[in-house]
Amino acid sequence: MKRRIGILTSGGDCPGLNAAIRGVARASYNLFDAEIIGIADGYKGLIEGDYKLMKPGDFKGILTLGGTILGTSRRPYRNMRVIEEDNIDKVENMKKNYKKMGLDCLVTLGGNGTHKTANLLSEEGLNVIGLPKTIDNDIWATDVTFGFHTAVDIGTDVVDRIHTTANSHGRIMVIEIMGNKAGWLTLYCGVAGGADVILLPEMPYDPETVVDSIEYRAKTQKRNFTIIAVAEGAFSQEESKMKRKDRLKARQEKGYVSVAYQLADLIESRTGLESRVVNPGHYLRGGSPSPYDRILATQFGAYAAHLIQEENYGQTVAMIQGKIGHNPLQEVAGKTKFVTPDLPLIQTAKDIGISFGV
Repeated sequence: MKRRIGILTSGGDCPGLNAAIRGVARASYNLFDAEIIGIADGYKGLIEGDYKLMKPGDFKGILTLGGTILGTSRRPYRNMRVIEEDNIDKVENMKKNYKKMGLDCLVTLGGNGTHKTANLLSEEGLNVIGLPKTIDNDIWATDVTFGFHTAVDIGTDVVDRIHTTANSHGRIMVIEIMGNKAGWLTLYCGVAGGADVILLPEMPYDPETVVDSIEYRAKTQKRNFTIIAVAEGAFSQEESKMKRKDRLKARQEKGYVSVAYQLADLIESRTGLESRVVNPGHYLRGGSPSPYDRILATQFGAYAAHLIQEENYGQTVAMIQGKIGHNPLQEVAGKTKFVTPDLPLIQTAKDIGISFGV
């Protein structure tokens, strides 16, 4: 029995997307009679009917390739049922194009927003399987997402390299790491790179505690520099009383483009120590996936093919207690995996003297 499988990548790109696409395709070709339909630019392509029949040769040489051969875009879940100026019913269009393509299953590679839309389509009667990708590692009920470990490797290299220049100039270096809602990436990069202070969205910081940590290092430990790893979504205890849009507006009114610049300015004014900001930004998303992510993405993709073979739809693939498995989309969609203060790695970091500004 031939199965036509549509594949799309949605949301921000990350290393490992092509490895996962390859895993789905090659396992499907080997397990059953399969045709793969590549859908361009995420849900945008599904809405607009932009797709093509892929050939086995299209999946050669992409295991180590960064980005996504299918292209991607962001289509916020909150707007999926909203009829906008183009007068397009996005959900109905996706359902029509699914049928037009003659799909037996749609495989969606993405993060939290992607999973919410995947679950919406599943509830609308489409056969959907999700694959968890994000450098943020914040998808519910999976130990890890592909893309995360590569971003940790890159971010850790940034922190490593900042040590020498910080030490040479006796500076406070504030490194802003991607992570708007969850601080997994900043936590791992900070611990692996030997940061002295780590600030996360889940743990609003006290600026006075941060300053105290810097002054303690300077006066007691005779350290002339401090490395601070701060998540882009981090905020102070005072800012925690404000809505996110109000926090951003208040910073912008003071001329700060992000939390890192606000923090660096405060530290320099309070301590007199020269402070600088480093923002690797999208550098964390780019380039070839690490060997770990190549393997993980391949495992996730191949497992998705098994779910298709079994016609076990409405699921998202996951790493559960070290084993590849799956969770119902409806149980994952809309939930975020946050860093919690009782996390063993948090305690380890505290044990070795890392401050979380609280």
